[in-house]
Amino acid sequence: MTLDRRRFLQKFLAAASVLAGSRFPLPATAQRLTPVPNRGRVVAVKDARVFRGPEELAGEVVKEMLNRGLVKFTGQPDPVSAWASLFRAGERVGLKVNCIAGRGISTSVELTEAIVAGLMSAGVQPENIIIWDRTNRELARAGFRLNRNGRGVRCFGTDDELAGYENELAYAGQVGSCFSRLLTQFCDALINVPVLKDHDLAGVTAALKNYYGAIHNPNRYHDNHGDPFIADLNTSPLIRKKERLVVCDALRVQYHGGPSYKPQWLWNCHGLLIGQDPVAVDSIGYNWIEEARRQNGLPALAEEKREPTWLWTAARYGFGAADRRAIQLLEA
Repeated sequence: MTLDRRRFLQKFLAAASVLAGSRFPLPATAQRLTPVPNRGRVVAVKDARVFRGPEELAGEVVKEMLNRGLVKFTGQPDPVSAWASLFRAGERVGLKVNCIAGRGISTSVELTEAIVAGLMSAGVQPENIIIWDRTNRELARAGFRLNRNGRGVRCFGTDDELAGYENELAYAGQVGSCFSRLLTQFCDALINVPVLKDHDLAGVTAALKNYYGAIHNPNRYHDNHGDPFIADLNTSPLIRKKERLVVCDALRVQYHGGPSYKPQWLWNCHGLLIGQDPVAVDSIGYNWIEEARRQNGLPALAEEKREPTWLWTAARYGFGAADRRAIQLLEA
């Protein structure tokens, strides 16, 4: 099937769905999804000790927060057992971080170091761990030390000559993209490590939208505030079959002016959100952003006509819970 014909059929199906009373058709990829483990279960961890100063993070406190949250989430008696319940020795584990906004509001190095320590406690070899994002430049600018093929934990971007994008388009609903080979070929399991931010088009960016950094053409999928494209992308089996855990960095939260770094609207939230349901994680993150906006005298995202409606689309596709009443929020 040619790309033009495929696009025509997608537009035809979308129009037919609207006429039938449903805003977007259910993608074939969504019809084949199995329910996410621990659907609707999210652990929130907050600790004011995590900042040594206005911007400096205490790495040992970040690690303590992460392990405390993971023990609560898994129900295991200790951090080593918690990590071992999710990851196995011999697996290649990718940490998909978000570095597009630079050091000011990117996934923190301290959090990724804590995740790496947890994986190694479960027997995952450091050479089988890769921290990755779109580009080497963005990773370095966010404070990560690049390591393409030396000893220890790997860290490099899709633009590196070792990686690149797949040559063939893969389709998920209305999204057709070439995926990063770091996702498709370098990882057996994924940990989604987004940073919680306001987004000028999509309303909120966190776990689900983090995978826009795994495709070659993300700029094509911001129309209609990213709905249904953010949800569609996340129905891809390339993501759903590998994502094992979401650890959302909400230590600092950009509650307005995102996705770029705007320090005047930055909130030291001291938080992490941990789960396996990315929709539920994003829903709680959305609530946190709205509360910060309210406390700072800003209108709700719906009033600014950029409510993250893709959350409800993702919930309708069946791979997560968006309704707060369907989410079990635990504190650790």
